[in-house]
Amino acid sequence: MKKVGFWKSIHFKFVLIYVLLILFAIQVIGVYFVRELEQQLTTNFTESVNERIRLLVYNIGQEMMEERNSRTLKLEDEIYTILQDFLSNDIAEVEVADSSFRVIGISNPYDQSMIGRRTTEVRLKKAIIGEIETENILLDPRTGNRMFVKAVPIRNQEEVIGAMYVVASMEKVYEQMRVINGIFASGTIISLAITALLGIFVARTITRPIADMRKQALVLAEGDFSRKVNVYGEDEIGQLAETFNELTNKLQIAQETTESEKRKLSTVLAHMSDGVIAADKDGNIILMNEPAERMLNVSRETIYQTSILSLLKLEGTATIEDLYDTAESVLLDFSENDKNKYILRASFSLIKDDHENPTGLITVLQDVTEQEAIEQERREFVANVSHELRTPLTTMRSYLEALADGAWQNEELAPRFIHVAQNETERMIRLVNDLLQLSRLDSKDFQLKKQMVNFTKFFDQIIDRFEIGKGDHFIFERAYSQRERFVMIDKDKITQVLDNIISNALKYSPEGGKIRFELVQKENNLYVRVTDDGVGIPKQDLAKVFDRFYRVDKARSRKMGGTGLGLAIAKEMVEIHGGQIWAESEEGKGTTITFTLPLEKEREEDFS
Repeated sequence: MKKVGFWKSIHFKFVLIYVLLILFAIQVIGVYFVRELEQQLTTNFTESVNERIRLLVYNIGQEMMEERNSRTLKLEDEIYTILQDFLSNDIAEVEVADSSFRVIGISNPYDQSMIGRRTTEVRLKKAIIGEIETENILLDPRTGNRMFVKAVPIRNQEEVIGAMYVVASMEKVYEQMRVINGIFASGTIISLAITALLGIFVARTITRPIADMRKQALVLAEGDFSRKVNVYGEDEIGQLAETFNELTNKLQIAQETTESEKRKLSTVLAHMSDGVIAADKDGNIILMNEPAERMLNVSRETIYQTSILSLLKLEGTATIEDLYDTAESVLLDFSENDKNKYILRASFSLIKDDHENPTGLITVLQDVTEQEAIEQERREFVANVSHELRTPLTTMRSYLEALADGAWQNEELAPRFIHVAQNETERMIRLVNDLLQLSRLDSKDFQLKKQMVNFTKFFDQIIDRFEIGKGDHFIFERAYSQRERFVMIDKDKITQVLDNIISNALKYSPEGGKIRFELVQKENNLYVRVTDDGVGIPKQDLAKVFDRFYRVDKARSRKMGGTGLGLAIAKEMVEIHGGQIWAESEEGKGTTITFTLPLEKEREEDFS
């Protein structure tokens, strides 16, 4: 283990924390002190200025009342005299205007040309019109100093006879604050220096025994249990040192026991390739190999001493004693949903001591998800095929028995019974043909007879064929342009795909319903859409409509002669062509079936 540098040591961290705490405390006090002092100084300044403003407003108001009906220079001279007496180092500017917005007094001796003119100061006008006082602290754009500005109306009882605008410099207030902040900063630096020296001394008394225990830990890591930690006192750190020495003794005993157990377990795990979990006699996990960790998606560091029943999700259904007595393997279903299947097979083996008493349990895990999925598909396929064949066979047997019993002599019943038997025979033939076609599609040696096709023309021909036979029962809408769109396809296979999709749209659309056909080109794919306004598909069934033998409305589909394999075949054929197929629907409002085909880019560019 490499030596820890001073800047990363606990000694430095302790001093740093100590200094930061003091700095934080000083800063909190300083911020509060400075904020309160600034507020107090500002308040005192504004109160002083406001008191002088009130006195000045009273004096000017008296002069204006005496000369209210006269517009001579006497009033303006008197106001100028009053303003000159009022001026101080803090008051930078005073301007007085009458109720007609005419300037009748200004404190700046170099700006007396404004006397008699209409004032341009907005705050002064607002004070006359609004009859309210306004005060603000602003920043002088020329000097950058803070200025206290106030506009005050001059009243005679309830009548406003003028207004006064005052500008006072607050720079002395903030100059005092800067001096105080400087003194406070100097005091903070001195305090931190003293605190750092004290922190170094205090930290040494704590870090010295910790450093000794660190050395002891390094020695223990090398397997030397002879060294002991020095005890420097009877405080908490001294008690920690004594506990550390006791721990050394216990570690020595535990290491010997652990080495013995490791030899036992390593023998078992050396020849295992599957997931292996070892648990003690209480069912708590004590060992797990990497395959088991991957299978269960857990961390070995965090799973130890956890119940194996909880890990394998057997709580409530089995006890550890049940696992001891289990001779056969158990299937564990860890599937999140129907799509993400994940199944493990667990085999349990009991570990016994010399007296045949159980001391633990070994669990071997195998991933059988794919095997179970194949087996489930096989069972479902056999069940579906059996069901689909049983119905027509049962019907045919009933009608044939009736014919054999003499119904063939009945001129009305015999033809009908024979017709039913023929329909059921044709239905079984269609089913067998569909099954054979799916089998061919599933085979690896299946070959497509592809050729370059203008899909727009090809699509029109298929729609025309259906349009001839639909009569006036349905409305066909072709929502695409007649531009050429070239794809490399097996015409027979894509014809079958479109036949299945369009036939379904016609089957499930009401009389007079509209079938909409679309061709959309996006990037390098051609999107083919067929939309009906029929009964629609429930949301929970959308993902399953392309499964084999799946029907949304089983009774109606069977009545219409469907085998439940049409869309499954369509999906297989589209995917073999390098495309995708999906369904979008809202129950009661219709269904849209969309599939994609790769466009031939070079041919498209030639015709652009």
